[in-house]
Amino acid sequence: MKIVIAGGTGFLGRPLAAALTADRHDVVVLTRDQRSWRAHVDGAGAVVNLAGEPIAGSRWSAEHKRTILDSRVKATRTLADAIRTAASPPAVFVSGSAVGYYGPLGDEVATEDTPAGSDFLARVCVQWEAEAQRAASPATRVACIRTGLVLEKDGGALPQMLPPFRFGAGGKIGSGRQYWPWIHREDWINLVRWTIQTPAAAGPINATAPNPVTNADFAHALGRALHRPAFVPAPAFALRLLLGEMADALLLSGQRAVPAKAAHLWFHFRYEDVDAALQAIVGRG
Repeated sequence: MKIVIAGGTGFLGRPLAAALTADRHDVVVLTRDQRSWRAHVDGAGAVVNLAGEPIAGSRWSAEHKRTILDSRVKATRTLADAIRTAASPPAVFVSGSAVGYYGPLGDEVATEDTPAGSDFLARVCVQWEAEAQRAASPATRVACIRTGLVLEKDGGALPQMLPPFRFGAGGKIGSGRQYWPWIHREDWINLVRWTIQTPAAAGPINATAPNPVTNADFAHALGRALHRPAFVPAPAFALRLLLGEMADALLLSGQRAVPAKAAHLWFHFRYEDVDAALQAIVGRG
């Protein structure tokens, strides 16, 4: 199958492209020049959309927030338009999203049926998914992958957490009571591969492990994996001074998101427990 990937050179896209190539698919990674996308989409069996400015790339100025939104909406709109006008449209369009769709939820469990929140990231996700759904037709199934905290050593948030823990200065962030819906990158890749191949996998799909944990529990699990203590907290006020609005959105709040749809459709997670996931990652040297 020909599979086209937008955003195929990043932390998620690069290993996904490698895995799909290993599955003997013909993988095309799109360039940033969106004018060429239409030709690649026509005749593809699947399109995967991971394009977008990094959420945590820098402090959230008004300009950076516009870039976060526009980079997702415009890329998704271009792909949806290409799919809708293709002579031979893809059978499936898998588009990125995030558990930030739900906004801060405290202890409430979030499934794919939970309504959208109202903060900045929730509004981004709502518009992002709306653009993707424009590609839906009898010929094209659309799935929006609401990704949580993806764990691996070579990118994402985890490498930034490791140094303080290795020096014995790691610990919870703020109160530590906020939930962190995590997923091992291997499971995230397998979930996208499964979504491409599973006709019933449509609409929003939470890409999170079955057992979300609080930030405090995550910190203790990381400490155990590194054989280091985890009792030095990062105060909320200091993070707000350093990061501004981004601190509350990404670190001091969270979602107790669970993969209800994947579980219902019998997707198998290799890493259901955060201790096992972190041991596998940081135990590789």
